[in-house]
Amino acid sequence: GYNVQFSTETKSGVIVGVDVTNAGNDQDELPPMLDQLHERYGARPDEALVDGGFASRESIESATEQGTTVFAPLKDEQKQLDAGKDPYAEKKGDSEAMASFRARMKNPASKLLYRLRCQTAEWVNAVCRNWGLWQMPVRGQPKCRAVATLYAITHDLLIGEKLRAQAIAESG
Repeated sequence: GYNVQFSTETKSGVIVGVDVTNAGNDQDELPPMLDQLHERYGARPDEALVDGGFASRESIESATEQGTTVFAPLKDEQKQLDAGKDPYAEKKGDSEAMASFRARMKNPASKLLYRLRCQTAEWVNAVCRNWGLWQMPVRGQPKCRAVATLYAITHDLLIGEKLRAQAIAESG
């Protein structure tokens, strides 16, 4: 099985990065996507809103070293709160990046910013599923990447048309 990764610009909803891996989880996928964005656009994003599967210690530290601030839910946050523990407090062995990440995610403004992920990344995934991308119709990682890229191009063309229509309407 393959795991499709899309990176989406939050304001417009345009897909800016695509990858397909055979990894069973997402924990190591943030650094390669940030590298892809750097190669493509000459810069890494200032901020990354990622789901909990992407928020491994290594990924957060790598992103921070590259100048990207990560916003993601803390692992077992509610479980720790229910047990009377502070999930936002610095843990033994935390690097500066991890301690900063924990403190950042305690802030209500950070949690509010993170919610934007639902209307971009999750929305893009839902659109692709609505278009029938439940499983790959081809075999092999390069072919699967091509299919995911075609979905991204189609999505971006439709978003571009919507943005163009909005710009025309606003200019009056």
